[in-house]
Amino acid sequence: MPLVAAYLVPGSPLPYLRRDVAPWAPLVAAHAKAAQTLAAAAPEVLLVYSTQWIAVLDQLWQTRPRSHGLHVDENWYEFGDLPFDIRIDTAVAAACIAGSAACGVRAKGVDYDGFPIDTGTIVANGFLNSDSRASLVIAANNVYHDWRKTEQLAALAASSAEQLGRRYAVIGIGGLSGTIFREDIALERDHIARTEDDELNRRLLDRLAWASADEIRTFGADYAAKARADMGMKHLAWILGALGERYHGATTLGYGPTYGSGAAVVEFKV
Repeated sequence: MPLVAAYLVPGSPLPYLRRDVAPWAPLVAAHAKAAQTLAAAAPEVLLVYSTQWIAVLDQLWQTRPRSHGLHVDENWYEFGDLPFDIRIDTAVAAACIAGSAACGVRAKGVDYDGFPIDTGTIVANGFLNSDSRASLVIAANNVYHDWRKTEQLAALAASSAEQLGRRYAVIGIGGLSGTIFREDIALERDHIARTEDDELNRRLLDRLAWASADEIRTFGADYAAKARADMGMKHLAWILGALGERYHGATTLGYGPTYGSGAAVVEFKV
């Protein structure tokens, strides 16, 4: 079966850079478990969508065969640097670009030295694919694309990988509730900033376990508005679009705060 795994993971670098901070320990452990199951599934390519790679015109896809270097997060630079080494499946990326017109969008590849790969993609790759065993296909988050358009692009990416005979996993990168602390806090006391956000996050994660994809879509719109969710939860739309009729629920591997906002590592059944 070409589709072998699917995960929703946070894009915050905090658990990655400070694994010693107690409130972030559940997310660190959950990433470790996800990395184990992903390695066992042995995908050749990861279809990645991160809320942090922002596009405003065309739909962008990474096409540079290899990007490597040292990244400094624009918000959490005091916690350390992020080295990265990412390989791109250029054939699948090219197929996605060619097929984007059928989704009603213009698309182009990004291929130049020193392009600023976003923090979320670097962190997810570092946690889940640290040996760069799998190559990536990375789609930008176009701010003008809604949930439905994001699903269509994810379905295109999955179809492109299948047509080229790839074993693939789907990775949606982004947070849950979006309220962060705007003042300095003691890291060991980090928690979800608003009680109502915590309740909403847990309701979403509960529904992912048993609800249908259509029920998730309906609930997700209301959730995103009330919880100020990261980019309207389009990273969840990416996963649903790639899974299509193969959506059969999910298991939350870990849940917790990232400086007040919500974050979870979720493994989807495939």
